[in-house]
Parts: sequence; C-alpha cells; structure tokens
Amino acid sequence: MDAAQLRDLQAPIKQRYRDEPASACVTMHAEATFADPGVTATVQTWAGPARAGLHPSTGGDGSDACSGDMLLQALLACAGVTMRSVATAMGVEIRSARLSARGDMDARGTLGVSKEAPVGLGAITVDAELDTDADDATLAKLGQLTERYCVVAQTLAQPPHLTVRRA
Repeated sequence: MDAAQLRDLQAPIKQRYRDEPASACVTMHAEATFADPGVTATVQTWAGPARAGLHPSTGGDGSDACSGDMLLQALLACAGVTMRSVATAMGVEIRSARLSARGDMDARGTLGVSKEAPVGLGAITVDAELDTDADDATLAKLGQLTERYCVVAQTLAQPPHLTVRRA
C-alpha cells in the first residue's frame, strides 16, 4: 500500500468522524477466565486461547505466558502497525524492520516483599531497526509520530481502573 491508497482508504472514515464525532468512539474488549488449573488466567486472543501464569521470578515454571511479556507484545503490535501506517503516509519505504521492547521488573514489588519496590514494568523501551534509505531527520519524525499515535503506548501513560464485583 502506498500513501495515496492509505489516504483513499481512510478519507471516508476520517470524514465520517469529523461529521459525527461520536461514531469514532469504539469499545475494545477482551475476556479471560479461570478455566485452567493453577494460578493462571486464560485469555481469548485472535490466535486462540492464551494461558497466562506466574513468571518464573514469582514462582512460575515458565510453561505459561507471562502477562508482562504479553503487554510488551501488545505494545510492539501497536507500535509496529502504527509505524507502518505513519511510514506509508510519509512515503517512507521500509524494506524490513525488527522491533523489540524491554522493560525491567523488580519481583519484590509484585510479591509484596518490599513496599519500596515498584509493582510493574519500569522504563519500557521500544527499539526499531529499519532497513530504509530515509535520513535521520525523517526517522526521528517517524519515531515521534509513532509514539504519538500508538494506542497502547499512550494508554500505558494512564493506568487502567480495575473493578472487582461478585458475579
């Protein structure tokens, strides 16, 4: 897809959102159950069920997906799609790309060993290695716009609200 095709694809959508702003508001949804044994949660994904469990640093044996890894994977999925969309709109040809995400976790926080230790991933970084002829200024702009428009990255800036209630 080139920039013109992307513009043609998105033009009527953008116009509808300008004309009817409420139509741009969508609710995304995910579901999980405690259907599997152990300290796990089974999440329904596009690729089928994924069983998440304890990370080895918190008592898991490594056989279940780690929710922290899944968070980083969701971040890469969003950043990757966003980057390709932005690059297409900018007319930047990317022959290939390799994206990686890292975040450090102090397991003492989530295990309640230390109240001073943070809970969660800190200092998440996303690196994108691109095979492209774009100059450094263009790559900087691509990175800036990707960060600005990446839904998952922007969501991480605002913590979610959790409600627990009786079924």
